[in-house]
Amino acid sequence: MGSLDAAYQERDDASLVAESLGDPGCFGELFRRHAPPLHRYAARRLGGDLADDIVAETFHQAFRGRGGYDSARGDVRAWLWRITTNLIRRHHRSEVRFYRALARTGVDPVLEGHADLVADRVTAAAETVRLSAALADLRKEERDVLLLTAWGELTYQQVADVLGIPVGTVRSRINRARTKIRKSVGDGGALADGPADGLADE
Repeated sequence: MGSLDAAYQERDDASLVAESLGDPGCFGELFRRHAPPLHRYAARRLGGDLADDIVAETFHQAFRGRGGYDSARGDVRAWLWRITTNLIRRHHRSEVRFYRALARTGVDPVLEGHADLVADRVTAAAETVRLSAALADLRKEERDVLLLTAWGELTYQQVADVLGIPVGTVRSRINRARTKIRKSVGDGGALADGPADGLADE
């Protein structure tokens, strides 16, 4: 089994999707590669419990629909993030309630529980309160593009592929979102500072 796992690890994502049609075990390697970042992203938007469901459903849908995967619409990563984003959108009201709760408590579901981040929690909690309130007030279209770049660490082109919109639209929505974040949080807000700018022109 170990040699089989190693063989899977040597294949690229698109090959794994194609080969999984005859060998479903290949799909497990895609889960190993992509589930952790998808879960972290979903947890920051909806909380841990819903994130578990979102990631499970993402790979369930991807597995069922793998025969229709079209690399022309984006790479496998974009395909999986598109599914996750669409699932998160179904929980729009839950997401807004989640951010309102974070604004009251300051407890980040991703940072909480990691011992190596204890020293940063006081500062992070203060920023989380302000940021969560600001995120709750964004339009969902603006929140999607902003968080896919900032938390999902996707390039602007990848976000465009995920959402099925032009890159120019991604840029304009991010600019609007960051302007709103700055007004609510100030220039010190991590999302307002544009951490993904370095990825934008890849």
